[in-house]
Amino acid sequence: METKTTCYIHPQRETTLRCNRCDQPICTECAVLTPTGYRCKNCVKSQQKVFEKNFNNANSSDYILAPLVTVILTGLGSLLSMFLGFYIILLAPAAGWFISEIVRRMVKNRRSRLLYRLVGASFILGSLPLPLFFLLFFGLGGLSALIWPVVYAVLVTVAGYSRFSGIVLRV
Repeated sequence: METKTTCYIHPQRETTLRCNRCDQPICTECAVLTPTGYRCKNCVKSQQKVFEKNFNNANSSDYILAPLVTVILTGLGSLLSMFLGFYIILLAPAAGWFISEIVRRMVKNRRSRLLYRLVGASFILGSLPLPLFFLLFFGLGGLSALIWPVVYAVLVTVAGYSRFSGIVLRV
């Protein structure tokens, strides 16, 4: 006599698929594909909690120093962007990468989501003073001079944040 296994969440669905961690029978709707195979949603949630616990290891001083250093270095780059013109398209991503590496080494590779967000916001804040200065003192006539600092702000923020937080784009 053949016994039919059913999903432990959906008892009306027959399945041959099992969670590779707890061995519960799961249907394709309940299965989550992981690098090690299919798992049930409960096992994925429990593993996520362990990962989150180990992920947040930043010190309280990291939340102050990392954004401060990022704002200062990005602000210096923003001042240079005024003189570099078109070359800023090539140099801003490198500056973002360089600043991120300095900050990452300063915090000794400690990490947390809040730290990533603070550093990302610091890239924006550090690159804003120069464009705001142009708008305040030159008005709308200074818009043409605003182009390269704004390009710098966008490129340095994207490159720096993605490097610091470890985002990898694969094609």
